[in-house]
Amino acid sequence: MISKIKYIIKKKNLDGYVVPKNDKFFTEYSKISNLELVSNFSGSAGFAIILKKENYLFVDGRYTIQAKKQSGKNFKIFEIPLIWPRNIFKSLKKRLNLGFDPKLFTYTTLKQYFNNTCDLTPINEDLFLKKNKSLKVNKFYKLDEKIVGESSRSKINSVIKILNKKKIDYLFISAGENVCWLMNIRGKDLPNSPIANCNLILTKSRKIYFFSKLNKISKIKKKFVNQKVLFYEEDKLFEILRSLKTGSFCIDEKTCSVFNEELIKSNFIIKERNDFIYHLKSIKNKIEIKSMMKAHIEDGVALTKFLYWIKNLKEINLTEQQVEKKLESFRKQNKNYLYPSFDTIAGSGPNGAIIHYRSNKASNRKLNKNELLLLDSGGQYKWGTTDVTRTICFSKVPKKIKELYTRVLKGHIAVAQSDIIKDKVGHNVDNKARQSLNKINLDYRHGTGHGVGFFLNVHEGPQSISKNNYIKLKEGMIVSNEPGYYLENKFGIRIENLVFIKKILKKLRFVNLTFVPIDKDLIEEKMLTNNEKNYLFNYHLETYSKISPFLNKKQKKWLAKLI
Repeated sequence: MISKIKYIIKKKNLDGYVVPKNDKFFTEYSKISNLELVSNFSGSAGFAIILKKENYLFVDGRYTIQAKKQSGKNFKIFEIPLIWPRNIFKSLKKRLNLGFDPKLFTYTTLKQYFNNTCDLTPINEDLFLKKNKSLKVNKFYKLDEKIVGESSRSKINSVIKILNKKKIDYLFISAGENVCWLMNIRGKDLPNSPIANCNLILTKSRKIYFFSKLNKISKIKKKFVNQKVLFYEEDKLFEILRSLKTGSFCIDEKTCSVFNEELIKSNFIIKERNDFIYHLKSIKNKIEIKSMMKAHIEDGVALTKFLYWIKNLKEINLTEQQVEKKLESFRKQNKNYLYPSFDTIAGSGPNGAIIHYRSNKASNRKLNKNELLLLDSGGQYKWGTTDVTRTICFSKVPKKIKELYTRVLKGHIAVAQSDIIKDKVGHNVDNKARQSLNKINLDYRHGTGHGVGFFLNVHEGPQSISKNNYIKLKEGMIVSNEPGYYLENKFGIRIENLVFIKKILKKLRFVNLTFVPIDKDLIEEKMLTNNEKNYLFNYHLETYSKISPFLNKKQKKWLAKLI
């Protein structure tokens, strides 16, 4: 692929070409990544710049180790946000001219990357055009109102009220996940998320123009016969825009491509650049919370059975990929389980230090009883999305590792016990998660928590628990609680639960959704305060109460010992 890009660079008289991770729908986990084809880097975030004589790969702190291993031979690796292309290019004597595909970038992204330090030339041809060998069409389907807790009509009414209040004529919904939420539909266009790849224009008169592959809509088309929904092929946006009366648009600066923004700007005023559906979607209703709780109990049963099994093996004669398959087999015992919510991370020993590790034939290690196993996994259930991480040991561990694990646990408990009315935003909660590690000048290079969707993406904004997130935390939001610590080429530690925000006695608190035992063999109890010991006791007591009815006698006895 690099030779093909170099040919285009020469043909178009460019200095380089920019390759993103995302596809034209700007989803995190697309089925085929152009970036991986070019660089061999398989992580979920990053971008590459191919120049005439050298290649750059930019990834965030989760992926620096992985990028070096997968792409270090042919690419210079840079960690964002510490270094952006703009930091490199502003010092060059010559102003570079870089090509990019306008369907794969937003203006916001380009500004963040380059900030006018080089010339950017749109190349309106797909260099990665692939023939789809699969004949299977994954059709979109509609979720019943009883599952989602609110009708699509009601959601549309809420959005129309906002449009009227802001005096905006049209909303262009470029993020498929937001179309899914608004219309109460789902699909299977991504490997691990029930997302339907589609776009939509909603007018303030409640008319809806729905853009997707028409061979995917037969099931849902019948469901919207009584609503003003018109269905079009995904490339018909320009034709529809020409048919609309001039007025104002709201677009989403994170997912509306340069190509589509230019189409809209040609005849309309862009009045707002943030799709407010993200905020509406982040507040889960009582039905969604109830379903998520049920899905997490089912997931907790599978994880607990797996942990009992692996912790009681006489010999640890397993590879990472065998661990992944075994865990999947426990999840598949549940009739409501559909598929993983992301590729399972089973990092043994040094592989656990690769924050978003994914095993392959080359990296697949055998477990060692003297090494830690970091296991991060999740499932899509009827109806809910789960994500849980546990770090496991198989023998007595050194005091230093116990100390580090316990500091991570102290951060995890600090998050769980947050006073959200006082803390207000994820930035403040994130600080608390790092305090115990920071006391000995240690830290971790990822956020403490991400938002999670209801039977949608396992990563969902706008809320998160991270250094740079100042979105107000509100009742009904779901986030992960996952501090960690990683020592390169040695081990990784992470403890993750999903939590939702609930008002309890006039206070906003995190309430655990995840109930999976925490490995007490890794805890240095002397380091815990009485308050932290009480939290751990109550967590395992509640875990036993919720999970034990689904276990056999031996499993119950093992779980009871953790209380």
